[in-house]
Amino acid sequence: MNRLILKYATPLTALVLVVFAWVVYRRVATGSDIVVLAVTGVVVWAIVTPAFIILWPRLTVGGFKRAILRRGLGGGPIPVNTLYAEPSVSSASASNGSLMGTGTDDLLYIAGWLDLRNGPRVLHVPEMAGRYYSVQFTDPSSGANFAYVGTRTTGTEAGDYVLCGPGWTGTAPSGMTRIASPNHSVLVIGRVFVASERDQPVAYALAQQIQLSPLA
Repeated sequence: MNRLILKYATPLTALVLVVFAWVVYRRVATGSDIVVLAVTGVVVWAIVTPAFIILWPRLTVGGFKRAILRRGLGGGPIPVNTLYAEPSVSSASASNGSLMGTGTDDLLYIAGWLDLRNGPRVLHVPEMAGRYYSVQFTDPSSGANFAYVGTRTTGTEAGDYVLCGPGWTGTAPSGMTRIASPNHSVLVIGRVFVASERDQPVAYALAQQIQLSPLA
């Protein structure tokens, strides 16, 4: 949905303006009070635009949360503070109804929803041996990705990352990297590259090793 809005934002805006101009024209043609209509249009625009900008990210991420916790990536609900790796590539043409139907045929997806109110979680990633992968962390209150773990940011070596919520004053154990979340709730989306059909079992085995556990 986000991609559709971004892709068609200009024509949709133009369409709305054309419709509004037509309504104004009809009002003028019939002798109606154009001032009242203009004031109403300005007020509605001034209220709806900021509300849309503020609420849309929350609605979008909230939709991901409901989908993850209720049906997962098409294979059943994913419990809070756990990650699930899709065993097959997901694409727009796939018939499995996957949440991650994106049109990309060379990625395995991982998803989960974090609740950090009861303490930090540790994200473990295995040695990827140069394979592309990424794990993104999204703040549901703003829809912004506040951190990434993966090939382009942390490399492909094995590692452990302490994900902590606001107000946590502890210290990450030696050898672990701390990632501070601005919110106690976090949307997690991961991707692991698949080179070919023969490579898919290897990629899936690696994706399954990207897991969460409580901080001891």
